[in-house]
Amino acid sequence: MKTGIMFVLLFNVPLFAFSQNIDIELLRDINLHRNTQLDPTFRFVTNTASPVSIGAPVFIYGLGLIQKNPDIQRKGLYIVASAITATILTTSTKYILKRERPFVTYPEIQKETHAGSPSFPSGHTSIAFSTATSLSIAFPKWYVIVPSYLWASSVAYSRMHLGVHYPSDVLGGMVIGSGSAFLCHKANLWLQNRNEKASLPD
Repeated sequence: MKTGIMFVLLFNVPLFAFSQNIDIELLRDINLHRNTQLDPTFRFVTNTASPVSIGAPVFIYGLGLIQKNPDIQRKGLYIVASAITATILTTSTKYILKRERPFVTYPEIQKETHAGSPSFPSGHTSIAFSTATSLSIAFPKWYVIVPSYLWASSVAYSRMHLGVHYPSDVLGGMVIGSGSAFLCHKANLWLQNRNEKASLPD
């Protein structure tokens, strides 16, 4: 038993170190070799994560109310539920793992925007990909899908450009955000099926 544990530790420590080396080297390439004239642009992009993620479902739900369309209202609520789920999962993971920000561990990384909470996963990326994925599921048209993911990807890249997240933080945010949207979609379908069955006559 002890031999097995030692083997696992000896195997995983070098693997973790190798992964960490790739992580920081990629971040150095992005952050230290960036075009600094784009810093204001990427600060603007990174600051759109919350306003867009809140504004999009509010607009959709409001449109549903105006048009008296329950389906559009449900889609607005679904997008909100996805964002809330992503936020809860992201925040929980951050404070369980407590990974330090890259500019703390590696002082050469240039921090160009505010960053307070632990590093993994990226909250901005998580909520952006939750919004992009839920919008794409709710409205599966190319003119919704393409702009949504272009925006979410820009938010994700901005976090590395501005020196506040490792690439693995961003990848984790993508997975949690998209996964939250799919999870809420499946839960929504299950609830609809259950309600339809309940409304059927005996």
